[in-house]
Amino acid sequence: MRAMMSRLFQQGIACLVLLVPVPALATETTDPGFSLIPVPLMSQTRGEVFLPGERVVVDLGENESMRESVTWLAGLISEQTGHELLVSGPGEAGGGVRLALAGEKAMLEKFKAAGLMPPGQMAEAYMLLISPDGVTIHAAGEAGLFYGMVSLWQILSALPAESREWPGLEILDAPEFAWRGLMLDSARHMQSVEFIKQHLDWMSLHKLNVFHWHLTDDQAWRLEIKAYPRLAEVGGFRVPAGAAPAADIDPATGKPRLYGGYYSQQQVREIVAHAARRHITVVPEIDVPGHATAAIAAYPELGVEGHGIDRVPASWGIYHNVFNLEESTFDLLEGVLSEIVELFPGPFIHLGGDEVETGQWKHSERVRERMAELGVKDFQSLQNYYVERLQKFLDPHQKRVIGWDEILQSDLPADAAVMSWRGVEGAIQAAAKGHQTVLSPAPTLYLDHLQTAAADAPPGRGGIITVRDVYEFDPLPDSLASNRNLVLGLQGNLWTEHVRTEQRAAYMTWPRAAAIAELGWSAPQNREWNDFARRLPGGVIRMQALGIAAASDAHALYRQPLPVDASLDDRREDRQMELCGNAIVLALEDDAPIAGERESFLVDIQNPCWIWKGASLESLQAISAAVGQLPFNFEIGESIHSVVVTPPHSEHGEMIVRLGACDGPIVAEAPLAPAAANPAVTRLPPAVVNLPQDAGDTADLCFSFSRGGVEPIWVIDWVELVRELP
Repeated sequence: MRAMMSRLFQQGIACLVLLVPVPALATETTDPGFSLIPVPLMSQTRGEVFLPGERVVVDLGENESMRESVTWLAGLISEQTGHELLVSGPGEAGGGVRLALAGEKAMLEKFKAAGLMPPGQMAEAYMLLISPDGVTIHAAGEAGLFYGMVSLWQILSALPAESREWPGLEILDAPEFAWRGLMLDSARHMQSVEFIKQHLDWMSLHKLNVFHWHLTDDQAWRLEIKAYPRLAEVGGFRVPAGAAPAADIDPATGKPRLYGGYYSQQQVREIVAHAARRHITVVPEIDVPGHATAAIAAYPELGVEGHGIDRVPASWGIYHNVFNLEESTFDLLEGVLSEIVELFPGPFIHLGGDEVETGQWKHSERVRERMAELGVKDFQSLQNYYVERLQKFLDPHQKRVIGWDEILQSDLPADAAVMSWRGVEGAIQAAAKGHQTVLSPAPTLYLDHLQTAAADAPPGRGGIITVRDVYEFDPLPDSLASNRNLVLGLQGNLWTEHVRTEQRAAYMTWPRAAAIAELGWSAPQNREWNDFARRLPGGVIRMQALGIAAASDAHALYRQPLPVDASLDDRREDRQMELCGNAIVLALEDDAPIAGERESFLVDIQNPCWIWKGASLESLQAISAAVGQLPFNFEIGESIHSVVVTPPHSEHGEMIVRLGACDGPIVAEAPLAPAAANPAVTRLPPAVVNLPQDAGDTADLCFSFSRGGVEPIWVIDWVELVRELP
């Protein structure tokens, strides 16, 4: 196993080096050559080595509570290096690796002796020393001991297979920020308990320490609440959008099959306990007062009168549905929170607060009556009322509210914290008002954006965000420097509207999460893109050895033009062409087949149109194409009126090919009738091309569709130029 893992590591490095331009090596003070991620505050090699025996014992010392986590890390080292690490039994003396709590004062002295400024996050600081006597890890707290073991795993897993020596090494390390987080959206698509535990493992191995768990939204309520069981039993299930799910009839009900599920409280306790063993705090998010549709579908009395909902919806976007102001609604929300505070021991409860549409409130006489009774002066202040009232409820439970930056639109309780997602302006405003803040700006730290323009990349939001884009984000811009003490840290968010599977969730998260980890942990003077790019191939190989389906192609790391294979001169995939617009660009997955692989298509949903730049017209006889159809399941408000719809001249519409530009002459049309009944991809019969005499040898070709309305969205899978008809 050791030889196999080492060969995997070495061969993988070689393969990735071909993809990633390798800059000059970093100095030994930042990384001694073991691809450590995040880069330590200080590391230096020593001239002596440790020669371990066949078995190395980890001495827990007085840290018996760490047995499970240390045993797990020792197992990783054993599996990936061939050095058998065992953890000493209770009261049993060990040797080889020793864990020792030194206390904050002693750790501070170690940093001062090394000429380092004392770090702000001493609770997670550690010192790792490899000498002829073995390995010693000193730390102020158990989290530091854990992170020291993580660094030891990274070091040893990078050694060559034949190495029987552990290099002499000294590391002093501590994090830059207290909050180093990832958000996982389990509302739009639900992940298994096993996957979430793995996700937590992967986070901890990169020294990430906050798991923000998005559990409710318009499309689902995923958390069991015993006092209000319909929230999960009804709110946790929906019929997905599209013709294929509508036709997938459940024989038990005679209705379209429901999709979804929810987490039992026992499962939540398992996840929270697992996170604690990995030194990760779980922050649950329960959305109020907007993004409430699933809850209102479960209990219609929660909604504004006259806006009843009979099912959980399957469209993405911003809904108008909001909670009302009845005392019974606040009773329910407080009942929900009373169960949540028992499940999640961390200090924060995330209450959402974003994208709240006030239209239903404004048009409700009953809401206006309640506002007068409650002393709420205007509709915008209702947001603050929710936050303030629920914060008062949480105060006796020693919990603090955190919400998206829209909660700043009115005054907040002093203890409320703000997560800035609309750029960094929310963080600046929050800090100026004395509130702690977490930076989580879109699009840079939104992990549902595509990482690459590759034709086989999974679905996601348009607008490529590479690892480099993430790494070069500044978590402490000059505008926040004077309020540094109020910046808790940063967080990457994986929204899952377009991330249906767990494998894709891993792909979209990693290795960009490694860049987030380094931004959150490493000192600014030690962070430099070229050095990180040198270490990243080794980090990706470690990820793959752990089973993480991480993106590893060069386009995820660098913005480079995608070369088009000369052999494909007569064929283009959708992502090898230009979009005609850039309004709402998404890489969308087909709704069919229900089981098995589905195609995905890059499309501007407001203008489904593609341009083949410089197509060869020589001897062009016809155009063949494969097309798909997608549901228009998007809540885009007034923008719906800007969707381009070209009236058809047949029942199902046509694929239209124009010459030169998208308002140029039509040179080919292909009826969509053969594809109308197929929710998956259909290859259309070749459409004969009629070129004008002055067309020239090359020209742009524009592909669009005529249709009777916004739905379905017709999309291109591929197009091919036919030089000779049969």
